[in-house]
Amino acid sequence: MTGATGATGTRDLAVAAARAAGVTLRTVHDVTGIAAVTDFFSDVWQTPRDTPPYPAEVLHSLVHAGGAVHAAHSGDRLAGASVAVFGPPTDADVYSFVAAAAASDRGVGYAVKQAQRVWALERGARTMRWTFDPLVGRNARFNLVKLGATGTEYLVDFYGPMADGVNDGDESDRLTVRWDLAAPLPAPAREDHGAAPAAFPEALGPARAGRTSVAPDGGPLTRRDPDGRHVWCRVPDDIVKLRAADPALALRWRHAVREVFTEAFAEGFTATAMSRDGWYTLIRDTRDTRNSEEGAV
Repeated sequence: MTGATGATGTRDLAVAAARAAGVTLRTVHDVTGIAAVTDFFSDVWQTPRDTPPYPAEVLHSLVHAGGAVHAAHSGDRLAGASVAVFGPPTDADVYSFVAAAAASDRGVGYAVKQAQRVWALERGARTMRWTFDPLVGRNARFNLVKLGATGTEYLVDFYGPMADGVNDGDESDRLTVRWDLAAPLPAPAREDHGAAPAAFPEALGPARAGRTSVAPDGGPLTRRDPDGRHVWCRVPDDIVKLRAADPALALRWRHAVREVFTEAFAEGFTATAMSRDGWYTLIRDTRDTRNSEEGAV
């Protein structure tokens, strides 16, 4: 393995992340263990356990095909889990099929991703990809800021209608992120603050804000720098609660953010950061801008 972290450093980081989250992590192959992960995913996605979003037989098949199911236990309780499979072997790429944690504020999700990272690197992978709902700001911040991944593709209504207790009534747009597994992880300061403050829309001031647009709640939705290298896009504070309280408004947010992202991605932008107050940063030239502004996933 190359990169500043190194093989030993990567394993040490995974061990430290699990210790900080108060969990133990292992790959699961047995029938009982995979059934428990299936039930856990049902609870997270609020579906009946007899109709899980990820059936046990599917998880068994993915493991048999060379994938991995990781389970994070806090004592006897399952606190997090993930599933990953290999993509095209010529790309040395792993696809993270699903990852979830019961307590997002305890670092369980971070520990699960570090365990996936070690597993993938030990098998020759260089990158990992997965998708998430771009309207869920906390997930965007975790993926883009804490892990240092980059949003590279916007998928419109990727799964079609979804009938679980989290996504029901919405359209299933997803943002694909790519994680360079051998790259150094973001520094703690990067994790605390997101992108450089000067890059946030609220720091630009009216003279530098460039073109703006209005969000469904009447506030600002997007801002563009006059130089054409930066786009910022705001998402709602909590799309899951909004979807339950006002599905029509949530859907308007979906369509508004979709328009921003599809236009920006068509112009060559990628998503690189998410601020604590719900603003994505998208940039046109990642080679220069990430190094100077983000210090970087």
